[in-house]
Amino acid sequence: MRLAADGATPTSRLVLVKDLETDDGYAFELESPLFLAAGDRITFEDHRLVVVRAGEERLWPAGDWSTRCGPGSLRRR
Repeated sequence: MRLAADGATPTSRLVLVKDLETDDGYAFELESPLFLAAGDRITFEDHRLVVVRAGEERLWPAGDWSTRCGPGSLRRR
């Protein structure tokens, strides 16, 4: 599922996320899977994932950046 990480576009349904891949070949890998509820918004601030809940509560899930060098291969950033 494609998610917009613009901080404004809400998710349309409940989504289980373990990593988020960008269009330019990077991925943010969460330390543990995260449920995004319908209405949650995501963005990146200072290279960190930020989840904004429908009630405006902000969460900063832990994780690391990596690059996708080929199918199934990861290299830490």
